[in-house]
Amino acid sequence: MNTRISVVLAVALVSTLPLGARAAEPKPFPGPVTKWQGFVKHDFKVGELEATVVVPENALPGRPWVWRGEFFGAFADADVALVKAGWHLAYLKVPDLFGAPKAVKKWETFYDAMVKDFGMHAKPGLIGLSRGGLYCMNWAAAHPDRTLAVYLDNAVCDFKSWPGGAYKKLGAGKSGSEAEWKKMLAAYEFKNDEEAIAYKLNPVDTLAPVAKAKVPLLLVYGDKDAAVPHAENSELLYNRYKALGGPVEQIVKPGQDHHPHGLKDVTPVVKFFAAALEPKK
Repeated sequence: MNTRISVVLAVALVSTLPLGARAAEPKPFPGPVTKWQGFVKHDFKVGELEATVVVPENALPGRPWVWRGEFFGAFADADVALVKAGWHLAYLKVPDLFGAPKAVKKWETFYDAMVKDFGMHAKPGLIGLSRGGLYCMNWAAAHPDRTLAVYLDNAVCDFKSWPGGAYKKLGAGKSGSEAEWKKMLAAYEFKNDEEAIAYKLNPVDTLAPVAKAKVPLLLVYGDKDAAVPHAENSELLYNRYKALGGPVEQIVKPGQDHHPHGLKDVTPVVKFFAAALEPKK
């Protein structure tokens, strides 16, 4: 039998299979459709959780996606560039949880829906801006096998540094926040400050499983960040991750404070995620 006939017969055979025997098509994203930066945006619920997904015009093969840890739409030049490059962009609204275990649990629910129901890539890229770093790195530590790569932007990597900081005299930070510290205590269900200060599962403490899985990290930060000092957060995380043998890059912005976030040219961020998506040799 020649090759052409074999292919035709194979196609005919597949077409006669019952629907349940074929690969399931991803469900369409539900909810109201609006526009974000010129792209289609879906706002919907997964159970009681409020979610947002931005859809690229031409999705990359395998439906890769980047997951914004916090502050959807803020300093979003890299997010926009990634959607233009074919990545879906997702956000789950779970504010004031500071990456606590209950936040990771809610992320697990959303992750399952994104992968199993909507056919997204099994390893999302993560974008951790400011306190969003707590969400992203705590997810990566809990699920390194479900993490493609992590981009951190002036990220909080230890809640003692912020919202603790000057408010609790826990570091070099010149701010801190009484209101945010109280929210953090509630999110983690700490009984008092002493429990929080003794806690050993901040991102700077839990890098070993992430490094073992060789999850790439890109750290972008200003070296004059007064709110989230780099020496207690990004730089400390960089040095510890490198010592563990984890793949890590850093882009330091000389003289820059906590704001503005991001890079004027976001090409390095797009290239970082594209490289992480390439098959490993």
